[in-house]
Amino acid sequence: MNKRLIVSIIGGAILGGVCIIGAHIRYDGTLEFSYLLSFWFNRVLIGLFIGLLPANISLPKRLVRGFLVGIFISFAFYSATEFLDLTGFLVGGIYGIIIEYAAYMTKRRV
Repeated sequence: MNKRLIVSIIGGAILGGVCIIGAHIRYDGTLEFSYLLSFWFNRVLIGLFIGLLPANISLPKRLVRGFLVGIFISFAFYSATEFLDLTGFLVGGIYGIIIEYAAYMTKRRV
């Protein structure tokens, strides 16, 4: 695995943890473990997908791409949960930007 892919997956896993905490707080601890695990895994998938994309485009285009990937993958979870958590869906786009930026910074430091 290349460094970009590793950073993206780890970033998705960490941000997935943040999502679990946020969802747990927003829904007063009433969400089931399977829901929270799926939420976390959705963020890992965002990281995996971003890590597999080519890195030879400019930073602004990468950030737009990160947003679009985040929204696209988050929509799969959002629609499967009967559109329960709009905040979680929208944050997927922001997390896509964060993961893409982290992957970009890794490339610059090599």
